[in-house]
Amino acid sequence: MTTHALKSAAQAEAERPAAIRRGPGPLARAVDTTLGRGLIQAIAVAVFFAAWEIAVDAGWLTEFLVGAPSGIWRVFRASLMDGSLAVDTWYTLIEAILGFVIGTIAGSLAGLGLWYSVLVARVVEPFIVAINSVPKIALAPIVILWFGTGFVSKVALAVSLTALVALIAAYQAARDADPDLQALMASMGASKNRIFRSVIVPSTLPAIIGMFRINIGFALVGAVVGEFISSQRGLGHMIYNASSLYDLNTVWVGLFVLMFVGFVLYHVIDVVERRILPWRQVSTAGGIQV
Repeated sequence: MTTHALKSAAQAEAERPAAIRRGPGPLARAVDTTLGRGLIQAIAVAVFFAAWEIAVDAGWLTEFLVGAPSGIWRVFRASLMDGSLAVDTWYTLIEAILGFVIGTIAGSLAGLGLWYSVLVARVVEPFIVAINSVPKIALAPIVILWFGTGFVSKVALAVSLTALVALIAAYQAARDADPDLQALMASMGASKNRIFRSVIVPSTLPAIIGMFRINIGFALVGAVVGEFISSQRGLGHMIYNASSLYDLNTVWVGLFVLMFVGFVLYHVIDVVERRILPWRQVSTAGGIQV
């Protein structure tokens, strides 16, 4: 390398902004690590609850209207000690998981099945669009009427919310599968079943697994809404009953537990995706990097 080239490189380095030369700052480097990110998130949560408690104690906020972290903790501890919170959480969790599994499997199979017949798919598609346009929560009274006020109706409502999402995701992914690859296999004498197993299923699997993230939330919504309408157990019943008594602290306990359950189930799906689709890297933030 010539002296002129060395001087040009040194001059270019000197002209670079200081922030670029230094690279990421300590905060950015901390966010890039799991421990650092968790610590920052914990601090943010602690600051939020501390500010909330201070605002209530100072009279800036009314506990009757917004609750208070100290009151939420008292309710949480009491319901945990007497076992009622564990029972309610278990009921909602089982309803949501069963609804998720049944709805996702049934919807995915139906969506994949539509790939076999273009004629049937064209006939059914307008009905799917019409049903999908109806808010599924509006079906809750009908589901309760058909299946009663017990456990089955909550599962059925969760199924009604998840099945159509799975059907649309699976059908769309199957329809978008590589047509050239399908034509190539057909020209080599492959049967439709062979094309389905070798092309359609592998092509749709990422979309179906990705849809799990949406459906787990819908399953929880279905279970909780069913408990709102008619139930003696579950987090939805706990929240609805407390809200009718204007007990905001108990309402917050139910909501926070629901958030935690959803968070755990979401990350369980992350683990499942890593197992089934090892070539896709799933970040802890929920994004997917191929």
